Amino acid sequence: MQIHVVQGGQSLYGISQAYGVSYQTIAQANELSDPSRLVIGQALVIPIVGRFHWVQSGQSLDIIARMYGISVNELAQINGLQLTSPLQVGLRLYIPPQPKPTIDALIYVEPRDPVSQTMINDVTNTVDSLTFLAMFSYRANRNGSLDAPPIANIPEIAASSGVINTLVVSNLEEFQFSADLANALFNDESAQNQLFRNLIQIANEVGYKDIHFDFELLNPEDRELYNNFLRKARDQFKAAGLMISTAIGPKTNNATTGIFGAHDYVAQGNILDFTALMTYEWGYMQSAPQAISPIGPVRDVLEYATSVMPPSKIFMGQNLYGYDWSAPFPPEGGAPAKAVSPQRAVEIAIERNAQIEYDYQAQAPFFRYFDDGGALHEVWFEDARSIQAKFNLIKQTGVRGIMYWKLGLSFPQNWLLLTDNFNIRKRA
Repeated sequence: MQIHVVQGGQSLYGISQAYGVSYQTIAQANELSDPSRLVIGQALVIPIVGRFHWVQSGQSLDIIARMYGISVNELAQINGLQLTSPLQVGLRLYIPPQPKPTIDALIYVEPRDPVSQTMINDVTNTVDSLTFLAMFSYRANRNGSLDAPPIANIPEIAASSGVINTLVVSNLEEFQFSADLANALFNDESAQNQLFRNLIQIANEVGYKDIHFDFELLNPEDRELYNNFLRKARDQFKAAGLMISTAIGPKTNNATTGIFGAHDYVAQGNILDFTALMTYEWGYMQSAPQAISPIGPVRDVLEYATSVMPPSKIFMGQNLYGYDWSAPFPPEGGAPAKAVSPQRAVEIAIERNAQIEYDYQAQAPFFRYFDDGGALHEVWFEDARSIQAKFNLIKQTGVRGIMYWKLGLSFPQNWLLLTDNFNIRKRA
């Protein structure tokens, strides 16, 4: 699989000729609504077996072989070169595909009532690339009862493709994560036991095999209460033959204060079957424009997590969305950013003829444009380059897999590159 970044004057037809692939195939792979319109800086996935490398100044066969993790002899042989042959700048070399590691992939799904056919189609089209499908969310109440989301036949679709259905239970109350609700449950053993019984009953009725706590914005002082709550849940769930997992905030040390102070990496690594790191939202709706999941901070979180819990229990979180900020930008009084899918972000750039730039430090694309009212916008999103950087990070850290928030935001390049980089494990 090749990633190509559109340069000035290039057309899809010309790009297709360079790679020996029809322009229709490239357009279909990238779900281009108008193949005749491209924008400078737009990343395209070229669906070929292996990839090509164009020799740059100062590069040797040895340097290029090490870049792609293959032997210099294999690289020379497959390209019909002598080991001692000098390389001309611009020479195209073929890089054969390499063995793929096997990982787990989990995605959250948040259906609305009524569940749309579009959501059903998204689930159907995605399940082959998943290990877990996490139904967001069953909202816990203070007495241990639960408010269920609409699920239609989504669990059946997932199970038919060998995907493990995951029940997500949250501390959402009046559409906000509630520390008070969680604290009430942590301190009421009767309510806890009722909650656990209800979760086990629902899991058995629907076919969930994993119960996943997404408890956020907890009181930092409730850290040990939350740990004890998870221990009790684990004991009851294991007796019922169920897995237990959590979503956990991004941390780089054992901080016991702040919005993730109650999330204890060491304890959860010992208690749980796995945990999903929410390694995104550095750029968020009320922040200044910036990358949502910059590679450096994400790496820092993974390095800390793998130092205190088994990598086999860790999912790296990945956003399937970007943000469109409008000036005046937050936090200087501007309106919150609007979420956009990666596909929609590129469409906006094309509509506004805005050149897409790439921040190599953050490993994230962005662009600016003016709307019809003259307001300046800045859009940060994900593309083939940024998601490939995250896939490389998964390989480097050896974590169990990737978690996505959330289904329903179009990003076809992700799914092409996911299955090009990894074999997706089926555990059901």
